[in-house]
Amino acid sequence: QVQVVESGGGLVQPGGSQRLSCAASGSIFTINAANWYRQAPGKQRELVATISSGDSTNYTASVKGRFTISRDNAKNTVYLQMNSLKPEDTAVYYCNVDSMYNIEIGWLFDYWGQGTQVTVSS
Repeated sequence: QVQVVESGGGLVQPGGSQRLSCAASGSIFTINAANWYRQAPGKQRELVATISSGDSTNYTASVKGRFTISRDNAKNTVYLQMNSLKPEDTAVYYCNVDSMYNIEIGWLFDYWGQGTQVTVSS
């Protein structure tokens, strides 16, 4: 069974750091492209960061210079390193694997994780 699972959320103080992980499992050969989204209470889900097949990255303006998206191909895992966290970064963070290759099935598209809560508070 193909799954995408996030981990690494929790409570962090303002100015602190947190690293989120997004692991794809189920005979996955490679993750092609992936995104991190977040949704704060009462707000729409927003795209936070993207990484392409060629490792090009993009960020929403509010996190540029503070967040870094990266990947470990050997582990089929995508990361979101979050530094200098602010209370307004509080949200449920979701990993979205845009495309990945399953050894048995072939290309798979648009898989979502269950989300992980990040709370920035003193």
